[in-house]
Amino acid sequence: MRIAVVGGGPAGLYYALLMKRDWPELDVTVFERNRPDDTFGFGVVFSDQTLDLFKAADLPSYEAIVASFAYWDDIEIHFKGTVQRVSGNGFCGCSRRTLLMLLQERARQVGVKLTFSQEIEDVAALKRDYDLVVAADGINSRIREGHRERFRPEVDLRPNRFVWMGSTRPFDAFTFFFKQTQHGVFIAHCYQYEPGQSTWVLETDPATFARAGLEGMDEAGTAAFLEEVFAGELQGHRLIANRSLWRQFPMIRCSNWVADNVVLLGDAKATAHFSIGSGTKLAMEDSIALHRAFHRAGLDVKAALAGFETGRREEVEKTQHAADVSLVWFEQLKRFWDFEPLRFAFGLMTRSKAITYDNLALRAPEFVAAIDRLVADDLGAEQATRRDGTPVPPAFQPFFLREMKVANRFVVSPMCQYSAQDGLPGDWHLMHYGARAIGGAGLVFTEMTCVSADARITPGCTGLYNDEQEAAWTRIVEFVHSNSAAKICLQLGHAGRKGASKLMWDGMDRPLAEGAWPIISASPLPYYPESQVPREMTRADMDRVKADFVASAERGLRAGFDMLELHCAHGYLLASFLSPLTNQRRDEYGGSLENRLRFPLELFDALRQTWPADKPMSVRISATDWQEGGISAEDSVAISEAFAQAGCDLVDVSTGQTTPRARPLYGRMFQTPFADRIRNEAGVATMCVGAITSADQANTIVAAGRADLVALGRPHLADPSFVLRAAAWYGADIAQPVQYQPGKDQLMRNTPREREELQDLKLKARPSRHGAPAVPVARAAE
Repeated sequence: MRIAVVGGGPAGLYYALLMKRDWPELDVTVFERNRPDDTFGFGVVFSDQTLDLFKAADLPSYEAIVASFAYWDDIEIHFKGTVQRVSGNGFCGCSRRTLLMLLQERARQVGVKLTFSQEIEDVAALKRDYDLVVAADGINSRIREGHRERFRPEVDLRPNRFVWMGSTRPFDAFTFFFKQTQHGVFIAHCYQYEPGQSTWVLETDPATFARAGLEGMDEAGTAAFLEEVFAGELQGHRLIANRSLWRQFPMIRCSNWVADNVVLLGDAKATAHFSIGSGTKLAMEDSIALHRAFHRAGLDVKAALAGFETGRREEVEKTQHAADVSLVWFEQLKRFWDFEPLRFAFGLMTRSKAITYDNLALRAPEFVAAIDRLVADDLGAEQATRRDGTPVPPAFQPFFLREMKVANRFVVSPMCQYSAQDGLPGDWHLMHYGARAIGGAGLVFTEMTCVSADARITPGCTGLYNDEQEAAWTRIVEFVHSNSAAKICLQLGHAGRKGASKLMWDGMDRPLAEGAWPIISASPLPYYPESQVPREMTRADMDRVKADFVASAERGLRAGFDMLELHCAHGYLLASFLSPLTNQRRDEYGGSLENRLRFPLELFDALRQTWPADKPMSVRISATDWQEGGISAEDSVAISEAFAQAGCDLVDVSTGQTTPRARPLYGRMFQTPFADRIRNEAGVATMCVGAITSADQANTIVAAGRADLVALGRPHLADPSFVLRAAAWYGADIAQPVQYQPGKDQLMRNTPREREELQDLKLKARPSRHGAPAVPVARAAE
């Protein structure tokens, strides 16, 4: 079997040596366009976990690498004259040139043929002459680009500019510098990788780049400019250039990694932003995965390549997602620039979702304790504390909306139960809301409660448009108030073009086969092709709907609800006005965003006049339609600002469900970035929702200033006492009715012991430090 590896970087060399080591009879050749000792860039970064993988994959190369690395445990953040140091991170730096030399030597030892200064011009000949062609030829892969129709690459060129340089300044921590200049903010990502050598990746936004006149500047000019910007941080050292030209980072994804007997490896198939230090890690882990795939397939090329792509893709995409979230944090830096330095540092540490509140509590307990105090201090005398007087974690601190105090930041998300009879909530609803209120949530939302019979989504939706329904809701509200400390919010809505649909479990959003009622919307566009075509609303329809909302709000007030929310999301009636995908009107209610906002704002204003001034109101919006031509990021901020100016106290930030053609990007906390943007750009309190599953995530979100309240749906369905259990875990207090007090007492006794035992196990299982660093990092000057 003959293998050609195109590209002599870490990915290509590592794969070649692993294959040749295990199957000496193979003919393995690496073709590299550069000379053996050419390298561009400076250092590379590996985590403890990655080093453990290297140790298992090939011990000799692992031992050579760890004999040459500089190890550090801390991350240091310099921001507005402050320094935050966070320990327990476990990384090492290694010279890129040293790494290549070590891998070349190991490859020669096992018999790999290394061919340098050779550009592969004829890929077709390579495919014909070799059984396997490994394209490890980097970001600008000629093989990938020559077979675009097969690999189907997508390149997202990010807006920020960066340049990769070096210096002789020593570091004893991975260090971030955030530097304000007359042009704007510059960021330096710095780490030492061997004695007297450090990497400096320098980054700025496009506006600052333009104002500073950096376009077209050569290496010498760039170094001189940045030496002036970071003069204090360089401490008398100079910047070193090595093909150090300003670039934009290309986020590369390929629909296919395999074409016939050709496979993409490393940056050729997928890139991960430098802000999480995963480029070389990803490439070498690719090599390990491809090597293992051949072991499983017994040198069957077709089976091995199929197994590699199937088995490796999820891990690569998870890493890319973390990198995406991280790079966006740096791109949106101005959103966080006015944060208190400690909160800024916490946001930086948790930006990619790989590190959370609980992770940091194990790694850097003093840092997390300071964050707890910071969040608590904002509340003054109203802050919540543990028995020892220390503040409870951020998600267990209270929050105020007008005169309403929410005991903690956990919210039972509005979730349709589709269990009403003619709009009437029954015993199911009493149990559902009552159990979750007793379970400890600070705020409970009703499902979308419809303002008229023809406003319902399905025949099972609740309403608040007659006396019987008002009495039923009053019973529920009184139960919540009598047996828990929770507040309860009435969410009012109108289904619009999604009305007269089947129950969720019978076919979500699909039209009723019989028993349907007439429906209305901003424009006469059916949701599905087979759905009923709604009638475009007239001014008379708007007046009637507004009157229905006001009447329902008045009923909600009499029922005793603490808060009122207007549903303007998910493609329902008011959302159909806001989105350009569903609003094609040619009158004053269509066209510009100002016009599309007109009716929802008019209706909100009528509700705000009805609802008491001391009681809060919120609005649920879809911050994106997940479809081209829909609501943009700028639109979502403008919509939120408009409602805030009209008296909205909280924006409940959801996304999508506007059209069936939406293509959401799911993942942990996938909608939280939208709440973050609105909170910190529109300047209004937000509630986030969407794939949030743990109290740890809630603490992370609140502490980082990404949202003020955290709504959870499915976790509360699975465990009505979700918040009570979380409170016991973190040592916070949650009100319970006297009937349940013994259960709470036992939970509060046993859980802290379980937590301590688990933390001990985690600390013992922390990645090894691979011995004392062979190349100790220098102690930075005081």
